[in-house]
Amino acid sequence: MKKREWLIVILPLLITWALDRVTKIWATGLTEIKSFGSLHFVLHHNHGAMLGLFSDLPSVLRIVSLSTGGAFLLCTYALIQYLLPIKSLTLRTGLSILIGGIIGNVADRIIWGYVVDFIVLGTPSLSSPAFNVADALQWVGYILIVYAIIREGDLLWPENNVRKRYWVNLSFQIKYCLILMGVGLSLTLICLVFSYTYMRVTIQELVGNNPFLLNKFLVPYVITFVIICIAFCAILFAVGRIISHRIAGPLYAFERFLKESLDGTARPLKLRAGDEFLHLEELAEQIHLRLQEIKNERTVNVVEYKGEDEG
Repeated sequence: MKKREWLIVILPLLITWALDRVTKIWATGLTEIKSFGSLHFVLHHNHGAMLGLFSDLPSVLRIVSLSTGGAFLLCTYALIQYLLPIKSLTLRTGLSILIGGIIGNVADRIIWGYVVDFIVLGTPSLSSPAFNVADALQWVGYILIVYAIIREGDLLWPENNVRKRYWVNLSFQIKYCLILMGVGLSLTLICLVFSYTYMRVTIQELVGNNPFLLNKFLVPYVITFVIICIAFCAILFAVGRIISHRIAGPLYAFERFLKESLDGTARPLKLRAGDEFLHLEELAEQIHLRLQEIKNERTVNVVEYKGEDEG
């Protein structure tokens, strides 16, 4: 995509996050309920996830895991934007609005340790749970994503543009995935050692060598970190398979084109959207034209040679 189009895609994320921040800062000053018909503004601190889920978990496990999950989703969002094979501004904008809302709530947990909710719809007898602007905008993102998938599904999964196999060069692709996972595991191991040691020393400095408190804070942290690490490695493997396929696929197709060219049965080389080495299409076309010229020249020479023999 062009730079202007990337700006159109990223701008909704920044606008969503900024709008959420401004409204939450305003909401922190609420001291009483403000009602406008069925719309009510009342300050509420949500210590869990959506609709208060996981609010009973220990604070270290809750805040750290939910905040890390948000960062995890942000990285996943960047990968999806990079790996999407089509431009689809509707789909990409929906993803941006969705992740902007998620990051807005993650920022609350990092700064305050809880999410600020302040919007309630309904009457005293029947009302919605408290939510915020980020929550509302996330649903806009969901709607855009679903709409784009329904409208542009043929472009996302075109029947005539799909290779039958994802493992076109098994040894190379497995090696690529394992290297990617190895780098990810190395980085997570470094982060685990640093963060675990830092937390342990900090707790010991504050409360002494208390086994109960150490286990209360460190065991949930390690369990959560391991779960995130496993999910991270699984995503790295999946991403490695997609990227390696975009590398191995064009090379496989070009190799097949060369073999067919030698046999005289070559078809035009067509690569998929998002493949690497797209310039191979142009090179294959040049090879095809040159082989046709050579074939024509040989045909002319044979005809001229036969004509001389007859004379």
